[in-house]
Parts: sequence; C-alpha cells; structure tokens
Amino acid sequence: MSDTIEQNADSNLKWYQGITRYQWLVLLIASLGWVFDIFEGQIFVASMRDAMPALLGVVADDPAVARWNDMSFGSFLLGGAIGGVFFGMMSDRIGRSKTMIITILFYSLFTCVTAFAQSAWQMVILRFFVAMGVGGEWAVASAMVAEVMPQRSRAVMSSIFHASSVFGTLLAAAAGAFIITLGESAWRWGFAIGALPALLTLWIRWSLHEPEQWVRAREKAAADASQQTGRLSELFEGTNLRNTIVGVSLASIGLVTFWGGHIYGKNALLRGAQTEALQAEHVPVTNSEETGLTKEEYKAERQAAFKKHETPIKRAEMLSMALNTIGGGLGLLLFGTISNRLGRKGAFILYHVAAFIMMLVMFKVLIANHASQTVLALTLPVFGFFTLGMHAGYAVYFPELYPTRLRGTGAGFCFNMGRLATAAAFFGFGAVAITDENKALLLAPLYLVGVVVVFFAKETSGQELME
Repeated sequence: MSDTIEQNADSNLKWYQGITRYQWLVLLIASLGWVFDIFEGQIFVASMRDAMPALLGVVADDPAVARWNDMSFGSFLLGGAIGGVFFGMMSDRIGRSKTMIITILFYSLFTCVTAFAQSAWQMVILRFFVAMGVGGEWAVASAMVAEVMPQRSRAVMSSIFHASSVFGTLLAAAAGAFIITLGESAWRWGFAIGALPALLTLWIRWSLHEPEQWVRAREKAAADASQQTGRLSELFEGTNLRNTIVGVSLASIGLVTFWGGHIYGKNALLRGAQTEALQAEHVPVTNSEETGLTKEEYKAERQAAFKKHETPIKRAEMLSMALNTIGGGLGLLLFGTISNRLGRKGAFILYHVAAFIMMLVMFKVLIANHASQTVLALTLPVFGFFTLGMHAGYAVYFPELYPTRLRGTGAGFCFNMGRLATAAAFFGFGAVAITDENKALLLAPLYLVGVVVVFFAKETSGQELME
C-alpha cells in the first residue's frame, strides 16, 4: 500500500520537481560530453570547404573536394558505428562512468591529432577514429541519463541531454566563422582545440558513480550466467529482435537524412552570398553561349569572385548553420514533452511527416527559386526543428527498449548501426557528381518510410525501464 501511495505522489510531480542535485549533475556532465562530442563532428562540417581544399591543393569548388569530403563523412559514420557498438557493450560490462571517460579521451585525442593532417587520406582515417569515441559516448551517456532519472522525468531529461548537441554545433559554427581570420591554415586551430574535452574526464572521475540499476544487473550476472551483461547476440533474440529492427531503421533514416539533407540547410544563405559575390564582380551567375567564356575561363572567374568575397560567404554559411541548429535544438528539446502527450510513436510520426515537407520546401522551392535571404532565414529554424528534432527520440526511446544488462549495447547498436547506412550513402555519393541540394531531395522520401516503420514499433510511453 505504501509503495502505491508513493508512486501516485511521485506521478503528481512535474518533471523537474524532486530531482536531486546528483541527478542534475549526471545530466550536466552527460550533456557536456555530448556537446563536445558534437563539436568534434561538426568542426569538420564547418571547415570542410577550407580544410580539404588546403590538403588537396585545389579550389573549394573542385569536384575532388566534394568526393574527399563525402569519403570523410563516410569514414566518420563507419567509425561511429563500430565505436558505438563496441563502447556500448563495454559500458554494460565495466560501467557507464568508466566507459564515458574512455570515449571522451578517445575523441579528444584524435580530433587534436587531425590538426596536423598533411593529406586528404589522413583526414579520412582520423575522422574514423574520432567517430569511434563520438559514437561510444552517446551510447553510454544516453543509458546513464535514462537509468538515473525517475520515469516521470526521463523523456524530458533525455531530450535535454540530446538537445545539448546544438551547443556543440554552434561552437563549431563560431569557430568556422571567426578562425578563418587567422590565415590559410586557420582550419587547423578548430581541430587543435578538440583536445580540451579531455579535461571533462577528471570531473567524471571525481563526481559520478555507477547507476544502481547497472550495479544490480552486474550482481544478477554474477549469480546467473543467463543474465550476463553486454551480449550482442541477445539483441536478435525473442522480443528484442523487433525492437532492434525498429531502432536501427529509425536511426538509419534519421542519420542518412541528417548528413545528406539537414546539414545542407547551411547552403540556404550561402548560395545567396555566392550570387551577390558574382554580381559584385560582374561575373554571370550561370555560364552560357552569350558570355563568350569557355568552361575553364568561367570557372576561373567564378572562383576569383568567391575568393575575393570569402569572408562574407563563409559567414553566410555559418549563419545558415546557426539558424538551422537553433531550430533543431528546439525540436530536440521539445521531443520529450511532445512524446509524453502523443506517445513515442505519435511524436515520431509528426516529426517524420513534417521533415519530409520541409525538405521539399527548402531545397525544391526556396533555394531552387532564389528566395530572399529574409524568407530563408525565417524558414531555416522550422526546417531544423523537424529534420533534427526527431534525433532526441533516439535518446528517449532506445534505452526504453532493452533491460539494464543490454541497455548500453542495445541503444548503442540501434543508434550507431544507422551510421552504416549513412556511410554507404556517402561512399555512394562520393563516386558520383551530384549537388548538395539534389542529395537532399533524393533522400527526402526516407522520412515517409520512417512513418511506416513507426507503425511496427513498441509504445513505451509512461512505462518504467526494464530491469
């Protein structure tokens, strides 16, 4: 009777009431790890139009730059997939806080080393190792936040955790916008500061202990061999199989469309700034017979105009990135609240349908028809809200699908196996000539596939985590 009364009293509290100081500390440390996690990934996005041309010794719009950038994206996603699964399993076996320290040290070290890259292939390889730590950190932190928080707060807290990623993107955008003033090798400084997150590991070591649920799971594993922690094969057995298929499918759709669509929201204001640069230098926006220029001559004049207006073009790109990210942050932050109202499945359907519509609006209507900078600036946050916001659902939903002894393994596998599909897409795009906007349009229908996947998903809203 007393347990029932206590549960009823707890359910009447708002999500932020009754949260202990330690629970807030877990959220803060997990979120900071995720902020730096995202910075390490997005600093490449912010600097790829500077770093790769410098490593290749060509201009930014050279086709080789796009090919090597796509290979770097693919390598990053492949590394994230492997690291996410490996470190997710490790967190189930040796503990959440211990594994979090390892993953943060991993991505900090290799991001810093990237500052010394001397060739494009070195960049590709180093992005793989950075991503191993990045993918692992998310698996560990999402499981830990879910296990530490009460049921009434879990969805909102997990959304806050995932939404903190926007600060990492904004830090990368700021670095991309301002370090350019440091000279030709400015992009290297953005990677060099990637060593700073390593300091966070000291705080983790001193402040965090393992969640009680994980401790109990380890005790059960010691007494019963059938309850062993971190066994990958169990993700494909019994009821876990459906959850794993649904989780991997949702993550694949969200990550493919993120890297192939959402990030190119930064092209919205970039294209306008490039057009203004061409007009200022009296270079035609497109080449035709009337210009009297050969393909090579037009390309040279175009590049000269872009070089002369390099700073405003870069800042327009970073402003697009910032507006897109701000909207995405709101979408991430509100996913938990929306999923508590509509259920996990209802929230996923809403975000997927709206994201499909916004992809068409942005890339087929607005950018393609040279919409005004004002219209684009107003649309970017809405675009970001839905195309990025659904990702908080992975932090909310995936830990709810598995028992404690498999939580890090399962959440890490679902989220990071989605990177394999994305890696395959980018290696494919790297082999063909296609514009960023067309990539996005080709991928947009995947959001509708996501709606179909959701109908096969398990509803977990309002339920306690499985022991």
